[in-house]
Amino acid sequence: MNNYDYIIVGAGSAGCTLAYRLGADPALKILVLEAGGPDRSPVIRIPLTWGLILKHRMYDWGYFTEPEPGMDGRRIECARGKVLGGSTSINGMAYARGAREDYDHWARGLGLEGWSYDDVLPYFRRSESWEEGASELRGGDGPLTVTRLHYEDPLVDAFLRATDLAGHGRNDDYNGASIEGFGPMQATIRRGRRWSAASAYLRPAVARGNVTVWTGALTTKVLMEQGRAVGVEVLRGGRREQVRCEREVLLAGGVINSPQLLMLSGIGDASELGRHGIATRVDLPGVGRNLQDHVVCDVRWRRKETGPLHRALRLDRIGFDLLRTWMFGSGLSSKVPAAAVGLVRSHPELSLPDLQLLLAAAPMDAGPHFGPLLKPYVDAFAIKGVFITPESRGSVSLASGDPTAPAVIRQNFLSTDYDRRAVRQMVRIMRAIGEQPPLAPFRAEELAPGPRATSDADIDAFIRRTAITLHHPVGTCRMGSDADPDAVLDAQLRVRGVDGLRVVDGSAMPRVVRGPTNAPIIMMAEKAADHILGRPPLARDNRRGTSALRPFPARGTVPA
Repeated sequence: MNNYDYIIVGAGSAGCTLAYRLGADPALKILVLEAGGPDRSPVIRIPLTWGLILKHRMYDWGYFTEPEPGMDGRRIECARGKVLGGSTSINGMAYARGAREDYDHWARGLGLEGWSYDDVLPYFRRSESWEEGASELRGGDGPLTVTRLHYEDPLVDAFLRATDLAGHGRNDDYNGASIEGFGPMQATIRRGRRWSAASAYLRPAVARGNVTVWTGALTTKVLMEQGRAVGVEVLRGGRREQVRCEREVLLAGGVINSPQLLMLSGIGDASELGRHGIATRVDLPGVGRNLQDHVVCDVRWRRKETGPLHRALRLDRIGFDLLRTWMFGSGLSSKVPAAAVGLVRSHPELSLPDLQLLLAAAPMDAGPHFGPLLKPYVDAFAIKGVFITPESRGSVSLASGDPTAPAVIRQNFLSTDYDRRAVRQMVRIMRAIGEQPPLAPFRAEELAPGPRATSDADIDAFIRRTAITLHHPVGTCRMGSDADPDAVLDAQLRVRGVDGLRVVDGSAMPRVVRGPTNAPIIMMAEKAADHILGRPPLARDNRRGTSALRPFPARGTVPA
């Protein structure tokens, strides 16, 4: 029975951040529990090998959804990191905060005091080390390095010219004053290597001497006494053990594992728990509900001539380039071929962007080859579209009372007319960009959905058989006001009905933001650390003022 001040369950975006901020007090003793292993592999550290990680489900829990009715009954993969750094060690390294209005809606639309954009901006700035240094909107000396991707391929400039001609405009910094328009992608890459939460936060925390990390440690239950969390039960090395803490248990296992652990501990919908023989400690029906995620599909063309990545992947070249990146942080392998991105509106009537479009300058099946004589993969490029304001909601539930059994995941993707119309229009917008004259020197035949797919029915069928998740699930332990009956957490991320227990990860988000979720989750953990330690929040910069909150579209109001 080891004793700590805080136990952090999960070493992903939030868990690593909490360890660093709480561990700054040398008097505190902190334990971080991670079910996965170390993150030392070059495959994790080299940016280009991200596609290999996703393709082979490496360092991953291996989750799949149940058959999805809106996706032709397919079971959609749901990659979640099972390694130090969590999903920051396996993701595409994209960095975006979302829109000001996302957070203003949390605060004013949902009654979450302290979560407006002006409230959270100081925590974004504290976390970030932006390549251009500090400003009113960007951080200059935080742990998380953020840089623009400079992928050297003439296709990138042609794509940006095409978006100009299509009427979408430019934006050199979509994490600045405006999110709309196209520009270089921003990524968590430092000196040519992936800069995960483990690199940015956890290693410096451990170096101080008061943060202990256990890998290969599956947390199976939160221990409670007289309505208070006092520790956890852990399965490690084939045996169960209990670990206690004096102050708080902090769940940072993510959108699937955190609600599963709460339910296994008797916190959740009493009727659901009873079906699995679990005694109810706290009846919280919202646990596992409100699951939401971003859907992605792409329009793809064959390249007329092979691009720089295709040439670099020849076997007599790529080995040297990978070694160069591993040793010196340079070379083509230090980048990813997704170099330009932008946010647009599916219809001009909308007040805010609801789509994210990005250029993939190489196909996902790109890999080492022996040259043109042995039929290497067909070189192609794609415009990937992401629907970032989904109406569809899913759930996470227990398969059984066995903590080693994966949870049941139902995303319910594209289950509303609102979502289906928006994604259909997204495909048409991507085609319109791809058919612009600047891309003609690169564009051969359309590979997907193909030139014959022109009607709404054709496009809908293409979406159902090809769309997948972009791995931004949130919401299954959402925070909310006292008036919200399904809120699992209060505005300080405390689990309702239990003392000494918080959930600090993407599951706490009440509504998904307009962009990747890594940066917002790190921000939430930065802010949570101040709540946990009883510190006043970082001061707002009131000189900037607060924009009027423009309403989200009402349900079902996307124009047909």
